[in-house]
Amino acid sequence: MTDRALAVVRAGALTTVQDTGRPGHAHLGVPRSGALDAPAAALVNRLVGNPPGAAVLETTLDGCALRPRSAVTVAVGGAPCPVAVDGRPAAWGAPVHVPAGALLEVGTAVTGVRGYVAVSGGIAVEPVLGSRSTDLLSGLGPPPLRNGAVLPLGRPGVPRARVDVAPQPAPPAELVLRVTLGPRDDWCAPEAVRTFTSRAYRVSPASNRIGLRMDGPALTRARTGELPSEGMVLGAVQVPPDGRPVVFLADHPTTGGYPVIGVVRAADLPAAAQARPGTPVRFVAVGHR
Repeated sequence: MTDRALAVVRAGALTTVQDTGRPGHAHLGVPRSGALDAPAAALVNRLVGNPPGAAVLETTLDGCALRPRSAVTVAVGGAPCPVAVDGRPAAWGAPVHVPAGALLEVGTAVTGVRGYVAVSGGIAVEPVLGSRSTDLLSGLGPPPLRNGAVLPLGRPGVPRARVDVAPQPAPPAELVLRVTLGPRDDWCAPEAVRTFTSRAYRVSPASNRIGLRMDGPALTRARTGELPSEGMVLGAVQVPPDGRPVVFLADHPTTGGYPVIGVVRAADLPAAAQARPGTPVRFVAVGHR
């Protein structure tokens, strides 16, 4: 049994393995997947000396607890949270040495939703279609972590970053999403488009890795019936029958039959990954496709 492994003591509400995902397979019906807050995942990898695409753990709200079988360097980022090694407080957002057999505890997020845990060498589960990411929609990749699971680790590469702490953006108090309208905004009534870009929404508790669901004013349709299924992209804002927008995130379906009123700029999606239920949301139109 290799000593380059990580035992899961407490899996948390939802902890998954994520890397940069598996783009380029939408024609096969395979979502992109990957870390929802990609800049946070890349940063913690850099802090421990991993390449940006190395697999990390993505936690949801209540963290996790891990025990390495050999000494490792870890970094925790994304949603701010307490970190401890064998009960002693450790740094968040900085490289931390964890001895073999010590207990690393990643606590509940103080703000934000998703934390990222990088381990020197990366999480070395078997890749599927070139990625180690867990995809909750298709079921590809490793399953979400469970208590008692053991994750293999790769060999460390370059030395870790020599920093005390790395600055990271705070989770949003208000989420502002820039949207290019179209291609199916004409399926919504003109007043619905105005409502979409002028009224306030809030993040729904029903949100997940597939989509950020909105609570707020329903958008009325100008056309009845349904579209033939067409391709969906990351950031697409779909209007389902209840009229409340859904922003597609990394595990989104590759096709859909509900109209897409607009597409969120990719640069705004990491903040969406950290928006808690109840967070105010504003959609700002910045163009038309």
